[in-house]
Amino acid sequence: MPQQKDIVKIAIQMPGAYPQLIQLDQVSISTQERSLSQRNRLDIKNGCILRLTKAPGRCAEDLYKGIQSSDSDVRCDSLKQLACVSTDVTFAQEFISRNGHSLLVKIVEDAHEAPLIMAHTLTGFMELMDHGIVSWENVSAVFIKKIASFVNATVLDASIQQVSLAILESMVLSSSSLFQQVKQEVTLERLLSQLQVTNQQIQTKAMALLMALLQTAGHADRQVQHGISLSFLSPLPNIIHSSASVGDEMAHYLYVLQSVTLNHLESRMRMPLDSYNQDQREILHGLRQAAFETESENSLSHERRRSLCAKEFKKLGFSNNSNPGQDLLRAPPGLLALDTMAHFASRYPDAYSRFVLENSSREDKHECPFARSSIQLTLILCEILSIGEPPSETGSDYHPIFFAQDQLLDELFCICIQLLNKTWKEMRATQEDFDKVMQVVREQITRTLSSKPTSLELFKNKVNALNYSEILKLRQTERLHQEETLAPPVLELKERLRPELLELIRQQRLNRLCQGTLFRKISSRRRQDKLWHCRLSPNHKVLHFGDVEEESETPTIESLQEKIPVADIKALLMGKDCPHMKEHKGKQTKEVLALAFSVTYDVEEYSLNFIASSRTDFCLWTDGLSVLLGRDMSSECMRSELETLLSMEIKLRLLDLENVPIPDSAPPVPKPPSNFNFCYDFSQAEQ
Repeated sequence: MPQQKDIVKIAIQMPGAYPQLIQLDQVSISTQERSLSQRNRLDIKNGCILRLTKAPGRCAEDLYKGIQSSDSDVRCDSLKQLACVSTDVTFAQEFISRNGHSLLVKIVEDAHEAPLIMAHTLTGFMELMDHGIVSWENVSAVFIKKIASFVNATVLDASIQQVSLAILESMVLSSSSLFQQVKQEVTLERLLSQLQVTNQQIQTKAMALLMALLQTAGHADRQVQHGISLSFLSPLPNIIHSSASVGDEMAHYLYVLQSVTLNHLESRMRMPLDSYNQDQREILHGLRQAAFETESENSLSHERRRSLCAKEFKKLGFSNNSNPGQDLLRAPPGLLALDTMAHFASRYPDAYSRFVLENSSREDKHECPFARSSIQLTLILCEILSIGEPPSETGSDYHPIFFAQDQLLDELFCICIQLLNKTWKEMRATQEDFDKVMQVVREQITRTLSSKPTSLELFKNKVNALNYSEILKLRQTERLHQEETLAPPVLELKERLRPELLELIRQQRLNRLCQGTLFRKISSRRRQDKLWHCRLSPNHKVLHFGDVEEESETPTIESLQEKIPVADIKALLMGKDCPHMKEHKGKQTKEVLALAFSVTYDVEEYSLNFIASSRTDFCLWTDGLSVLLGRDMSSECMRSELETLLSMEIKLRLLDLENVPIPDSAPPVPKPPSNFNFCYDFSQAEQ
């Protein structure tokens, strides 16, 4: 009995007139048996392996006769066998050469058989036709009507409806003439109702037929195609939001539907603005009039009116003030940018006016140009939604929000243009930062859509929560992941390196204290302030300090008369806890408090008080004194230096592993061999 078992369903031919299927549970097949079975004629259908011990011609003859038997049980068994063995192309050729497919067509056209027999008949017919031996053009109009009646029927066996939908899909995809016949016979209302049934297989097959009808429709049927695609968007949210997960096949069809529907915007996207088109010019001037409450232009002179329009178009953010239509000659986004701006101005007039007036009141370099931003944002949305790109044969990335909104592009634009203004202010951007802002906005939209929001309100909340600071954090995290800095083995290596690098920082701090630093004495009168020098002895046991002149060189340790043994130091105080800060309470600024520290020695009333000249000196001395007292260093400089050293050390250690993925867990160590008698004895001279 082999250790590796293949649990399968084996179909074997029993003695008798026709092949019969017998299910054997938990049958193990050895490698040798599998090799033997591969030399026989094998085919797989619905998880079962069928072995044809008879020649395909003999089997086809037997099944052909069995289908014509007067015994309904024999007919049912024969058609059931046919549904399985028809996947074998050699058998299919033999069966079709006997005109067996016409026999199946006649059974369907007569429609006198029981539902089970009819389901087997349709399945066998579909399997035979899939080989392409017989053209779909040969099917009769009566057969098409009969199959369509199975689809249109309200009460019918689910298996019959499922295979009927698959047959009609193949017909539609095979030729334009059959597409026309199927489109006339199948009612759209019935297909829409089948999208709302609980049977997922029927839902999927109905969706497949609808997609075939949409994709086969020619350019002349584009308007009809668009109407059909929009008409059955309403039942789809029930599929998307159902408790059962959306299957891969259904996800592909939803993606195709989204792509086909959005591609109806391609013509507007590819069309630049026509300066001589009166309607387009009126829309353009309508944007200006909606943003600014101007006095009656009819009472103004031609030059005055022209100057006023140019000024207002400049405030709107058009680069060409005298002829703003030139900004819309770029295609894509073409007229689609004009459509989205007009939709925003008409649907949300308050938000539109607020955007324009808020930016027109800023300095020129900090102004967020509405028109330029809108044109670029429309282009970004077209790229994200893949408008103008044909649907991929393997694509399945659909947006649930699309099936909850009729005008997805326009409504997304209205949310995202306000997001752009918000991000512009968060980044404190200028005109030179325009491209950077658009990159951030693209990332905000892409990340939010990737979370699959199911409504516009949910999209709006998520995209506004993803502000500029969050984008920076996500970028940093992703960069660390990309560099595998956050991989568990790397984090473990970091922890092992940390003590060694901390010790390096401690030594640096002590060396810095040994070099000494110049400090300024505290005095109520600034003109009497004096300088003093403090340094640590080379053996790290004594602090030497003393007064120095303003322009004197760095004093030697012998010239510093006063000293404090490190063993006598009791505490290190910082900020407002220092004695010299308490004495001058209320007189010191925050800057001075942040640089003050003291050491107490012998008893509490004796202290040595410091005011560092910079934050760096403060961190160096407080860290060094903490090391002398046996405490942990806590300054921000220490943390920054430690992270820098860790990062550099990790990169050096992993330099040889560039582009090599690091596993999260260590690979298992193999067991030792049973013996170690595999070494080569080099002492033996070669013959």
